[in-house]
Amino acid sequence: MESNTTFEDRANETTAPLLREGGLGGSVPASARKLLFKLGCSFFLFGLINNVLYVVILSAALDLVPPSTPKGIIAFCNIFPALVAKVGWPYILKGRIRYAKRLIGCCAISVSGMIVVALFDSLGMRLLGICFASFSSGLGELTFLQLSTRYHPPSVGGQSLGYFSAGTGAAGLVGASLWWIVRGLGVRTGVGISSILPFAIPLAYYLLLPQPEVFAALPIFSADEEEETTLIAAEYTAVPTDDEDVPVIPKSAVALSLPDKWELVKPLMLKYMVPLFCVYLFEYTINQGVAPTLVYPVPSPDRYPLLSRIIHSIRDYYPLWQLVYQTTVFISRSSISLGFPPLPPRLLSLPAFVQAGILTILAVESAAGIFGDDSEALSFSLVFLLISLEGFCGGLAYVNVFYRLNQERPPVVNGDHERAKQEHEFKIGSIGFADSMGILLAAVAAVPTEVELCRAQVARGKTICTSL
Repeated sequence: MESNTTFEDRANETTAPLLREGGLGGSVPASARKLLFKLGCSFFLFGLINNVLYVVILSAALDLVPPSTPKGIIAFCNIFPALVAKVGWPYILKGRIRYAKRLIGCCAISVSGMIVVALFDSLGMRLLGICFASFSSGLGELTFLQLSTRYHPPSVGGQSLGYFSAGTGAAGLVGASLWWIVRGLGVRTGVGISSILPFAIPLAYYLLLPQPEVFAALPIFSADEEEETTLIAAEYTAVPTDDEDVPVIPKSAVALSLPDKWELVKPLMLKYMVPLFCVYLFEYTINQGVAPTLVYPVPSPDRYPLLSRIIHSIRDYYPLWQLVYQTTVFISRSSISLGFPPLPPRLLSLPAFVQAGILTILAVESAAGIFGDDSEALSFSLVFLLISLEGFCGGLAYVNVFYRLNQERPPVVNGDHERAKQEHEFKIGSIGFADSMGILLAAVAAVPTEVELCRAQVARGKTICTSL
């Protein structure tokens, strides 16, 4: 059984709302702004550090394995253990979550994995270290999503979720940039330096993250959330009178069974899981299977003076597409924290449909050349636009799915607030495997996709892809 630390035991006792959905309401005192700033910084760091090693490992794939080894094995070891953590952990463990011990465990596993990668030269040991880091990242993401539900009222919890999502988006840019800086030091030193990053998580948890109950001291209440705050406070302050003997059920005795969890999951499948799975399946099929074939002749300075400053060889196209993608993912995953309104629930599936259209158009462009092989500028512009839109769709899908689920508060039955909390934690944790499953299946589909698209290019006389 998991049991909360003192941090979580007092969580949500008498929290006072700071935010309405869509922004701050009225005049906000300095104490509220300071707490909100610390909350945002904490969850941003959680998202950034938890995901940055995943990006570092992918960026270092060429340096971690021998030239004869398929680089896809790095992608597999970097995602499958995270998928196992997201699928198994919410169902196996019961009772209350011990957040502090779990995060310290994630830090230890992640650091150990990176040290193994740095110290050993054998392929088997490096893949084992990558698996450790991947498992830690998957469990960490699950944990931070669940931790966001401990902040009440929903506006505060949504704010923490928004900043966590922004941090995961920033991890793509920071991770790729970090490896670009340290790769010249060699794998052992570069990965060794990266292994110190996970220590930032427990430090931020203990030294920076505000405890949920501190929001109760703030003199800010909105009429639509004051009732919830009062009910949450009542759970912890109610004391039986002398003339009645009210039995108190220990919180540690509350634990969801597997049938309970299955009943909670079923309504989430079509509403949240399927859209998230489809977005990531299409997105990573583009990134791993289609984008490597979106190559064109090196532009000449005379004909394309601007483009020639960006592209110096045919190998520059793929890194450029990834930079565009990571940048737009960061922007879109930050949409909630930047104050943009979330997508309406009825539109949560929209990014998946747009992503499917992007995949189709880019596949046609790669195989047939929509504008012909003599119009590199038009082709480049089309691909640039669609890759940007791909990143926006992926980021919007992620942040909005988890934000909407964060805002769904399970009903309190018979005054059992502890059970409602555990249901909320399980629900937001249970859908996390959908994106990882999409990425994993995309990695499988990407190999034949890239091969067939290159063959189609060769068949029409364009042989650039064969020289990569």
